[in-house]
Amino acid sequence: MASAATELPGGLQLPQFKGRPGWEFTDISGLDLAAYERVASDRTPAAAVPVFDLPGDAEGLPDGVIVSSLDDAMAEHGELVQRHLGSLVSADTDAFVALNDAGIRDTVLVYVPRGVAVPAPISLTSVQSRSGTLLNRRTLIVLEQGAQADVWEQYLSADEELDGVFNTVVELILGGNAKLRFVSGQDLSERSWVFGTHRAEVGRDAALDWVALGFGSAQGHVRMETRLSGQGADARVTGAYATHGRQHIDFDTTQEHAAPNTTSDLAFRGVLQGRSSAVWKGNIIVDPGAQKTDAFQESRNLLISKRAHADAIPGLEIQANDVRCTHAAAVAQVDPEQLFYLRSHGLPEDDAKRLVIEGFLAALVERFPDGPVRETLAAALERRLQLILAG
Repeated sequence: MASAATELPGGLQLPQFKGRPGWEFTDISGLDLAAYERVASDRTPAAAVPVFDLPGDAEGLPDGVIVSSLDDAMAEHGELVQRHLGSLVSADTDAFVALNDAGIRDTVLVYVPRGVAVPAPISLTSVQSRSGTLLNRRTLIVLEQGAQADVWEQYLSADEELDGVFNTVVELILGGNAKLRFVSGQDLSERSWVFGTHRAEVGRDAALDWVALGFGSAQGHVRMETRLSGQGADARVTGAYATHGRQHIDFDTTQEHAAPNTTSDLAFRGVLQGRSSAVWKGNIIVDPGAQKTDAFQESRNLLISKRAHADAIPGLEIQANDVRCTHAAAVAQVDPEQLFYLRSHGLPEDDAKRLVIEGFLAALVERFPDGPVRETLAAALERRLQLILAG
């Protein structure tokens, strides 16, 4: 068990976060970080089961595109890395970011120069291969003006019984008119802890399509923060989680509108089985002068057992007077009338329940047009749903 403050390498201190803003729903008092050995990732263990099978993958990259570790990039492109790394997430954010900044890390840089479009998805994978380890993952993605890319990143465990800590920091930087789809999938061992601070900066007339799939881990707290810093910027954020057993997952999202004429659309949906629990806490922030903001957020949770629990907490901070900001939140059990209707047409109860759940998740999948991306996300959700219903 952890004491009131866990001593970390380099003199870092991990305080008890429970009850502090942003940490009200995730108790880390039982986490002793000093007991975990810091390691880098093993990207190739055969036992790691992927979250998704990519719809094609970039093999030959266009000229100027960089996909490498941050260490290698520092040696060859030091000025580029120094200009962007830490520009969105600084070490003083909290103790987990400080630990990521100071420790042994598994790192990646994706850089797409001005006006370049990467024709196929870029795949990034980080695998934790041993119990008793702490893996600090750092991802920096930079798209210059007019660049376009799809980046799919997944966090995995090599063993379903692996006891570890996975600590992630992600920075997404979009220049003017850039277009990025970033899909992040997490399916760590259900004995693991996961922590994340993920931030995006979206420039003038740029568009971010951000997807987060949260399937694994025993306990976790992940922040996803989007700042629309240039006029005409657009962000679309889609999240899905499916939990069972005693899993607990905690998403804290922010949509900050820092410039006029910006739009954001966030939708999270969760399916909870067993005694699992989930929290989504979202905030729309409209800065002074960010007129003509159009922002929406929703979180909907479907409880498929009586002992599952979910909290959905939307929030608004509006400091401009010509805006449209709306939110919706719901937590519900499977509708017995829907089940009755399906069963009255001859479906067994398990099949009827499955159809109701699939229809609930279909609303997320339908946010994407027909094609490989939609099919890949639908397949990932289907596999996860099979697992939690089988349990």
